[in-house]
Amino acid sequence: MNDAEELAKLAELHARGVLSDEEFAKAKARVLGGQTAYGAGAAPAPHVGAVNGLRRARVDRWIGGVCGGIARATGLDSWVWRLIFTVLFLAFGSGILVYILLWIFVPEE
Repeated sequence: MNDAEELAKLAELHARGVLSDEEFAKAKARVLGGQTAYGAGAAPAPHVGAVNGLRRARVDRWIGGVCGGIARATGLDSWVWRLIFTVLFLAFGSGILVYILLWIFVPEE
């Protein structure tokens, strides 16, 4: 959606009374200023930091360290992630593809 379409939707919501004047002004400034959805100066959600901090493990690894890195980022044990990838591989064949893509694109710690 481009800026003009988003501004038109905001104007429509403001006209219907869904957005207050203050909410409309903030949303319009966000669209025109290119600010993030959580606003300037506000901290991003905690899961954004976990995704940005995702790294393949050097210590907790069997093949590429993908499951160890995901385990560190999510707080689950690495054996749970290994089980998930194995089930995905056996059931749908997609587990190996996802694992290889993560191995390629996720940097090592």
